[in-house]
Amino acid sequence: MVRTLAVSDEEVAGLRTAAARRYDVALVLGAGDLPFDYLADLANTLDRPGVMVPGNHDRDLGGFSQRRGLWMRAGHPCDWPGPAGFENADVRVVDVAGLRIAGLGGCLRYRPGPNQWSEAEQARRARRLVRIARRARRKDGRTVDVLLTHAPPRHCGDREDGPHRGFECLHPLVEALRPRLLVHGHIHPHGEPVPDRMLGSTRVVNVVGRKVVDV
Repeated sequence: MVRTLAVSDEEVAGLRTAAARRYDVALVLGAGDLPFDYLADLANTLDRPGVMVPGNHDRDLGGFSQRRGLWMRAGHPCDWPGPAGFENADVRVVDVAGLRIAGLGGCLRYRPGPNQWSEAEQARRARRLVRIARRARRKDGRTVDVLLTHAPPRHCGDREDGPHRGFECLHPLVEALRPRLLVHGHIHPHGEPVPDRMLGSTRVVNVVGRKVVDV
């Protein structure tokens, strides 16, 4: 079992302090829409690695890659604009803290800006993620443990207003990857209880603020 601290959308007072170490987690999961300096402070304070996907209020992190310890974009060295201590798992599969994590950031497009996708665009990104996960599995036999997204699947804790509708394409993605856990943000409960949901054998957890999740 791996204990994770999942965060999204709303900063939580006190998490930047040493008191956060009481959670005794092995990994921080960022589901989007948090200041990058906040995420970096969490990784630094907890002294644990982090994995994140961007939300619709985050800057565009596309096109960045690491080569021999240097960040590159368009073939040129550059500074990594994302949070220090975190890997961006958007349309990627990463192995961190004993977990295999697949990521798909962004939400349904509702205005101009980065990290927003039409249903068709996100479906193409989801199919690419499935291909990446299957190639990784052929190499070592390992399956995806956690699917990390910003927006939820459609009709699985989402809302009916345009910005907060979930993605239909996450249903076939979950069916293909069969992760133990899907962690998402984006849906603010505004004081309402938010029960976990199930998609087949996958537990779906809405994280706004913070939640400690055992995988």
